[in-house]
Amino acid sequence: MTNDSVHVSRLAPSPTGALHLGNIRTFLWAWLSARAQNGRVIMRVEDLDSPRVKPGVTEKMLDDLKWLGFDWDEGPDGCVQTQRRAYYLQIHEQLRACGAIYPCICTRGDIAAAQSAPHEGDADSEGELRYPGICRGKFADEASAIAASPTGRAPAWRLKVEPGRIEYTDLLSGPHAIDVHGTIGDFIVAKGPDNPAYQLAVVADDIAMNVTEVVRGDDLISSTGRQILLYRLLGAPIPKFGHVPLVVGPDGKRLAKRHGDARIASFRAAGIPPSHIIATLARWSGLHCGPAAMPRDLLPLWSWSNVLRDRVVLTPEKLAELEQRPK
Repeated sequence: MTNDSVHVSRLAPSPTGALHLGNIRTFLWAWLSARAQNGRVIMRVEDLDSPRVKPGVTEKMLDDLKWLGFDWDEGPDGCVQTQRRAYYLQIHEQLRACGAIYPCICTRGDIAAAQSAPHEGDADSEGELRYPGICRGKFADEASAIAASPTGRAPAWRLKVEPGRIEYTDLLSGPHAIDVHGTIGDFIVAKGPDNPAYQLAVVADDIAMNVTEVVRGDDLISSTGRQILLYRLLGAPIPKFGHVPLVVGPDGKRLAKRHGDARIASFRAAGIPPSHIIATLARWSGLHCGPAAMPRDLLPLWSWSNVLRDRVVLTPEKLAELEQRPK
């Protein structure tokens, strides 16, 4: 645990695949923002998405990050999500005891069928259907929900969301007002008492680790309203949020194999120096440095007012810039 006056940030990779340029650019912003404020950095491994987690990936990710010049003050020991289930159970019981969550046996088909008059607003920007509260107040307890389920499986747990906009000011993009009730409705916070969904797991961990600043990709802006609701319910201080514009392919979508090989491991195997990778990502961020730089070299340049606000398109020319060994 840390003193409330200490700036604390975290790097939170998921071991579902190799690190790529987009991951590292986001981590670079998070690391620079923390170190520029003499803050602490926590390394947290977010491995709850078990079907997609690949053996050995965590070790490779950490090795790549160290090779690129990143360091951290705490973790990953004690900061691996699959080892924290007892803690998540405590958080679940806290929310259940105050009546903030309820069991739900609905399938996606049930939710789609409940959209009596589909219109704009029935799904969020990522296609998630708004939950209209079918199971809210329906079951006295988890056992009743299981008994009513056609499959007999344990229910998911949803947070009761009331009308009203959630407002926050992003470190990069400024004021936001998010209508969680109108776009998402009562959202899933757990698949089981000790198996939290992403929204609850990250909030619970950030509270336990005293995180004061969350820096992550801008695809998670829509999650911020949901997470602020959870901070409030758990009686915890709300951290500052800064969302980094993603590195995307020419089609505007998240990096994938079809966009070329953007994996750090591939650049490393090709003999590209880490200082070339970091310097290139810095320039793509609006930080004007020389042809070679490690993260600590960029600290004098760092400011949220200095970085670019647009997403980076990984064109073949940009990829070639990175693949070319510096002379």
